[in-house]
Amino acid sequence: MALGPRLDLRQSQSLVMTPQLQQAIRLLALSNLEVETFIAEEIEKNPLLEAGAQESEPTPEPAAEGDDFDTEPSLPEIDAGGGDAALDVDQNSEDFHQDSASDAMQGPSSGLGLGEIGGGGGYEDGPDFDSFEGERLSLHDHLKGQAGEILSGPDLAVAYHLIEQIEETGYLLVPLLDLAQRLGHPLGEVERVLSVVQTFDPAGIGARTLSECLALQAKDANRYDPAMARLIDNLDYLAKGNLAALKRICGVDDEDMMDMIRELRAYDPKPGCRFMASDRVDAVVPDVFVTRRGGGWGVELNSATLPRLLVNRSYYNELSAGPQDRQSKAWLNECLQSANWLMKALDQRARTIVKVASEIVTQQEGFFRNGVSHLKPLTLRAIAESVGMHESTISRVTSNKYLSCDRGLYELKYFFTSGIQSNDGGDAASSEAVKSRIKALIAAEEPERILSDDQLVEMLKAEGFDIARRTVAKYREAIGLGSSVQRRRQKAIGRAA
Repeated sequence: MALGPRLDLRQSQSLVMTPQLQQAIRLLALSNLEVETFIAEEIEKNPLLEAGAQESEPTPEPAAEGDDFDTEPSLPEIDAGGGDAALDVDQNSEDFHQDSASDAMQGPSSGLGLGEIGGGGGYEDGPDFDSFEGERLSLHDHLKGQAGEILSGPDLAVAYHLIEQIEETGYLLVPLLDLAQRLGHPLGEVERVLSVVQTFDPAGIGARTLSECLALQAKDANRYDPAMARLIDNLDYLAKGNLAALKRICGVDDEDMMDMIRELRAYDPKPGCRFMASDRVDAVVPDVFVTRRGGGWGVELNSATLPRLLVNRSYYNELSAGPQDRQSKAWLNECLQSANWLMKALDQRARTIVKVASEIVTQQEGFFRNGVSHLKPLTLRAIAESVGMHESTISRVTSNKYLSCDRGLYELKYFFTSGIQSNDGGDAASSEAVKSRIKALIAAEEPERILSDDQLVEMLKAEGFDIARRTVAKYREAIGLGSSVQRRRQKAIGRAA
């Protein structure tokens, strides 16, 4: 075989992400308010784009009763995860004066009207309740308030002094012997009062070391068993990653060790820092409205947060008719092409969101009719297969977007939940449904008979939920409910007050 240079021709196929497609995919993951910001930036860059005047839109006629959902997009879906990754764009389109995506998709629909977009309902400006926000409660004031409810006399004076020495992170770094000498009290009394302060909210407050802080939180969560105590006493092994030694010391297997480490990482090493935050929380604005339509449901985009976007054809004609060099003409054509792509991308984004939201309503209709107890296990893959898109596209569509219905405001991700297997062989229950049941059981408990996690497990198993104790504890914490120890203390304080 001769050695030497030569030319070869090869054919290959590849999927290329054009800048326009990348823009369309990026728009999918943005909320309506983020899209508004994005459009404002595009208007600044592109002289052919301008914001149209807001006009009141007629209320859509209620759709006929039925059980079919109707969404008929005229463009292919944006699907970056697989299949044809392209948008159908007509470069010679004469549609230069297109309103926002909500107007572009108004049209006849059948069934329950799930394909309709618009008429999200404009809300008039109300009072700014954030302006009435009071002064944020400091850590020391929060702790002193709890001390005043439990302690009195000399013990209260000692507690106040201890609280004043607690740093912003929640730690007490001043030696207790120095404090006892300064106050003129026996060291044992100061230690006793400190043990009371260490039971205050937030858990872990008043600790003198990281190990003590974690141990206090484990006790507060009713997780401080001998194995957890040994793990907390040997944090240096955990820092070095010596899990084999930790398993021997704690006397547990791999699964239990991983569960213990996950629990430990969920604790707050600086419990006082949550009182240092000063950022105000912005109100959540819904992206999608779900309303009852006869015997079914209507899904609409919140057009109040989608500005009307126009392509100024007259300005384009004026510029193109004047004298231009080659560079200026290319720039003007690029602006026109970019504006057309943005209009079509916004149109497709709206269609895709409504199509996915409609399928979510179809799959979770039991929730919308009867509440969280009827929420079913649902995955991104199930929705993707139903609407003919890729899972990554569904993930983008449901990110940072909220749905408003008569039951409240929910993130679209809320409707995707794991399942808890039924112990009687029936259908699996949604994790959110199990959380709702746990919340109901705890709400109904008597102050003298606080339910432990083990008791909750038995009660849930009696109702058909096959669930472990650790899962119950995880769900209880996820919905903001304390352990049996915390709840008993809170109800004791409530009775005393």
